[in-house]
Amino acid sequence: MPSTVRALAYPALTGRPRPGDRVLLNTTALHQGLGTGGYALVVAIPDRLPADPELPGHMVKARYTPLQATVASVDEQGSEFHDLLRDAGSLDGMPVVAADLHSALPAILAGLFSPVAPTRPASRPLAAYVMTDGGALPAWFSRTVAGLRAAGWLAATITTGQAFGGDLEAVTVHSGLLAARHVLRADVAIVAQGPGNLGTGTRWGYSGVAAGEAVNAAAALGGRPVAALRISAADPRERHQGISHHSLTAYGRVALAAADVVVPELPGELGARVLAVAAKELGSRHRVVRQDTAGLTEALRACPVPLSTMGRGLDADLEYFLACAAAGRHAARLLTPS
Repeated sequence: MPSTVRALAYPALTGRPRPGDRVLLNTTALHQGLGTGGYALVVAIPDRLPADPELPGHMVKARYTPLQATVASVDEQGSEFHDLLRDAGSLDGMPVVAADLHSALPAILAGLFSPVAPTRPASRPLAAYVMTDGGALPAWFSRTVAGLRAAGWLAATITTGQAFGGDLEAVTVHSGLLAARHVLRADVAIVAQGPGNLGTGTRWGYSGVAAGEAVNAAAALGGRPVAALRISAADPRERHQGISHHSLTAYGRVALAAADVVVPELPGELGARVLAVAAKELGSRHRVVRQDTAGLTEALRACPVPLSTMGRGLDADLEYFLACAAAGRHAARLLTPS
């Protein structure tokens, strides 16, 4: 380990470090050489502990670990929205875009904001991000979310499961989606894990298979599930070329409810292969929807936050980002009166 490292503190958990403070660090990510999580994390400031928490709620995240924290859930007793969510059971047809990687979020929003998006009242939030716990648990870790909120592209983040730190906290993806619709009055929800993910090179040992469960949750609640495919021509791993095996597993095996599986119109052999695989592997259960990509590259370039997936930017892995933006465009078209 070097003598000096970059470290990240979450002041809500540890208090705010000051120059000269001794800090207790967790350096697991540095030892593992992780890309997304390549920081030391401040566990505590031993000589200046924060005040006892005011315990605003009774929902505990990171439960039964030394770092467990209590947050106020939007759906718990005592919440001003408890009665609303106790009786809520439908998303009223709200489009719900499911994706397996956090990097899909800004690209989906770029497609949602592309010129075909319908006009909406300015007072209504456009999109809510329902963050699952397959990647980073604190939403605070995401510079993407902070940038999208600052730009007005994202109405709010709802953290679910063991994830925390969103504008709203919810127990499950189901209650998170209901909060997006009935508390935030969102037109569209996007469900994806936080930054980072866990994969083992196996079909089932991957945190992103939860995208299939998001499809099930959206359908169970009367939403309109939209599946964003993970597509790449740049990933050196064969299992991720064309349509990733993770998308085929999440939507072909885990998702039991029907979704709109959005296939971007791509040129050449790749486009033909992607469409053929989607039709063969996913068409019997889902609605395979071809989506034009005209203007989406320009929409992606106008994104207010950097685009990156697995260390590759927009030009290095254009097809990936186009597929995500195409899902966002399709969700926008679902909102357009026919």
